Amino acid sequence: MSQLLERLFSQFGFLAAIPTAILIFVVMSLGWGIAKGIMRILGLYVVVPERRAFVYVLFGKVIGVIDEPGLHLLPAKLGPAAFVVNWLGSMRVVDLRLDQQYLRNSAVNSEEGAPMGIGLWYEMFVSDPVAFLFKNSDPRGSLAANVSNASVRTLSNMPLAQLLEERHRMSQLVRNEVTAHSADWGYRLGSVYVRKVQFRDEAMKRGIEAKVVNRLRQVTAAIRQNGINQVNIITSTAERQAAIEFGKAAATRPQIVGATLQKISENPEVAKTLFEALEVQRLLESKGAITLVPTDAGILPQLIASGAGGKAP
Repeated sequence: MSQLLERLFSQFGFLAAIPTAILIFVVMSLGWGIAKGIMRILGLYVVVPERRAFVYVLFGKVIGVIDEPGLHLLPAKLGPAAFVVNWLGSMRVVDLRLDQQYLRNSAVNSEEGAPMGIGLWYEMFVSDPVAFLFKNSDPRGSLAANVSNASVRTLSNMPLAQLLEERHRMSQLVRNEVTAHSADWGYRLGSVYVRKVQFRDEAMKRGIEAKVVNRLRQVTAAIRQNGINQVNIITSTAERQAAIEFGKAAATRPQIVGATLQKISENPEVAKTLFEALEVQRLLESKGAITLVPTDAGILPQLIASGAGGKAP
């Protein structure tokens, strides 16, 4: 193609050869696509996507299975039948990717007779494409029914405490019960997990809710009362200790005052000065009127005293 383009550019020039080059490119692309389609129809090759399996059936018989991703030459895989399988036979595509499903409320009764609902989540994938296509008309539905039946068989009559707590152990029991049966249909069971355990009886639900609410109220009241009691104990203890300390202080006060006065009375001048200061302080703190009289007042003090006595009620 490069030589053809060089000839075009040399004969017609660069700009004049561009439409012709585009036309040649389009024609060759369409031709290559048509050639690939013809080769596929004739059964020369096939491209298998990731996690897919191609099952070839000719005259009601499986002649080959290709489950490896990539480009495959059909004559090398199927032999001469590759040239007629697309015309006289059929090719079925099987999805090999991991799939998931959730079963809600599988009915289980506990050992105490409580009706429980089990929610099961499980994974599955196709392990044998031929068995998946021809051994069971509805392998997915059969696997779901098998998982549900296995949960009823293995989890019924278990103690209620185990149903509510031991989910990992219950998941293992269900998986071990189902795996052997599902493999016969070309389905392989992966992880199984008990996601939800609930009560199916509405009256029982309401009764349990009422009991839980009452119990929470009792616990809350007990906690509140315990706190009040602790506060009262702390308060009474603090008041008792304070009363003891105040009593000790009231008992030791006269002793301290007496010892101080005794020490002051050992020095007459200090004692006289102290008592005078106390007397002046008492006079200042009282509500009575004070009259200051000079030293050489003569009869003035008697007159003042007589005038004050006359005004008394």
